[in-house]
Amino acid sequence: MDELVLSSTDRGVLTLTFNRPDRLNAWTVPMGRRYFDLLEEAAKDPAVRAIVVTGAGRGFCAGADFGTLGEIRDGSHDEELDPRPNTFPTTIGKPIVAAVNGACAGLGMVHALVCDVVLTADEAKWTTAFARRGLIAEYGLAWVLPRLMGQQRAMDVLLSARVFTGREAYEMGLVNRSVPGERLLAEAQGYARELAEHSSPASMAVIKRQVWHDWEVTLAESAASAFTEMVASFGRPDFAEGVASFLERRPPNFPAL
Repeated sequence: MDELVLSSTDRGVLTLTFNRPDRLNAWTVPMGRRYFDLLEEAAKDPAVRAIVVTGAGRGFCAGADFGTLGEIRDGSHDEELDPRPNTFPTTIGKPIVAAVNGACAGLGMVHALVCDVVLTADEAKWTTAFARRGLIAEYGLAWVLPRLMGQQRAMDVLLSARVFTGREAYEMGLVNRSVPGERLLAEAQGYARELAEHSSPASMAVIKRQVWHDWEVTLAESAASAFTEMVASFGRPDFAEGVASFLERRPPNFPAL
């Protein structure tokens, strides 16, 4: 079970690696359960300040495992599902950086895009896949995609289910950065390390909650909530340290979340 998702921590950055390389890391209930368990542990671990998620071998996650899909089709699938939704990573109070190293399809695309920042290999193959499998835009992807890339582009990639590269994903505004594959993991970990070393854990937790939640509220409601959050931030040690480190021209030493 532990080997379904590899885990390592270095200088405040936890790297989680989907580890079914022979199946392009296709999603299974046990792999998902282990991934979510590790995210929960990271949320409680003061040593972890940022998280990188990637895949072993040639794939990030090629979608739901076809064995599982076959069982669903013939009615034999009886595996107990994890009660945590596939949007669970958005509830973790630490930044999650996806490093999409290869095949990213269907449910795998969902799990890339519910991360907070997404980097991809130029040559990675992306596809929504659903329409070509007789399925629909699953797990909130019809909500996420138009907000990231606009309605027309979202319609294109959902209706056609065509394959596009990581470079095109960047050009369409779907991801933050596209880089040569050999540099991807180092870039993602370097970005996460910048967050771990220079950004307040408390600030990042609140900002993450604001961004994911405020898509659902009006501008006036968002502004009112932000005012309350800002007043609360004045009383945290992170604020005092952030100002002091700036005035003293030194790296910050923020307390753990």
